[in-house]
Amino acid sequence: MTSTHHALDYVELTVTDLAAAKAFYSGAFGWSFVDYGPEYAGIASPTGDGEVGGLAAATEARPAGGPLVLLYSDDLDATAEAIVAAGGEILQQPYDFPGGRRLHFADPSGNELGVWAAQ
Repeated sequence: MTSTHHALDYVELTVTDLAAAKAFYSGAFGWSFVDYGPEYAGIASPTGDGEVGGLAAATEARPAGGPLVLLYSDDLDATAEAIVAAGGEILQQPYDFPGGRRLHFADPSGNELGVWAAQ
């Protein structure tokens, strides 16, 4: 699966019961998952090439109740600088995860999004 620089790339749903969420999405939509431990499951692409999203376990749903939209970046550090320069705020500095690195930011309206990079 090829990712495109600064394009919408991945949608992450925060769930309060990972097993129940996997059962629901599998049963309702036929989704399959890639498990990364007790708190995260990637949503496998229907083509079998990579992932299109994920289920993240938490004690409560996201404050607005919506998904976390993730963008892809060829250069996460440069993207972080561009976010700040454009008036955004970095909420979570870049961190490592099984697929690479990512960060979370808020746009000027307060919407939280994430950006990830393979490296």
